[in-house]
Amino acid sequence: MRFNDKKLIMFDLDGTLIDSAPDLALAINHMLVALKRDIFSQDIIRSWVGNGAQILVKRALLGKMDHSEDLDSALLEEAVSIFLDFYKNNLCVETVTYPHVRATLKILKAQGYRLAIVTNKPFAFIEPILKGLQLEGIFELCVGGDTLSVRKPDPQHLLYVCEKLGVSYQQCVMVGDSRNDILAANAANMQSIGLTYGYNYGEDISLHKPDAVCSDFADMIAMLAEKNEYELID
Repeated sequence: MRFNDKKLIMFDLDGTLIDSAPDLALAINHMLVALKRDIFSQDIIRSWVGNGAQILVKRALLGKMDHSEDLDSALLEEAVSIFLDFYKNNLCVETVTYPHVRATLKILKAQGYRLAIVTNKPFAFIEPILKGLQLEGIFELCVGGDTLSVRKPDPQHLLYVCEKLGVSYQQCVMVGDSRNDILAANAANMQSIGLTYGYNYGEDISLHKPDAVCSDFADMIAMLAEKNEYELID
């Protein structure tokens, strides 16, 4: 499928542009050790990523994906604080960009697209990660999970970006790896591209009906451009 007359591309961060699971797992296990609790493998923690820091911490404390069970509020607050304090100092230890991300973003920007990030990750972490991974200066606007009072799959963050940058939802595409990204785009009546890698709780991203699906980040170049005269070098 091709996307016509688009001006702005919104990207999720974790699981879409970057694989941050190793550093998130490191911070989660640091928090669990500090609270004298059992730690978990990186693969298990990876399966919990995608709904923001507080829910990730809650899943770790409960030891399961289902976070509906109530926890002592003081314990949760302490755990989140330990996690965030450690993570902010270890943002790019093992975190990396996915294949072709850096080169593809530069190509899209050179072709005239405006680029933005819409993530459930706390806002304060976005810029240091972009700088650490040499992605600074690419995005016109970054929106974090705490920028508004809601998080994806609520569509308000996507609509907020439209308002801030003066574009209509018809002129935008949301790109993400999880159902939260696609459901948010669907709720905003915005076209979307789903990625088959990343953090989607073991589900096939196509189940949530994105307008297109990519297994390689670079595939978007052909989808979003009538002509591609750029060589992909990453």
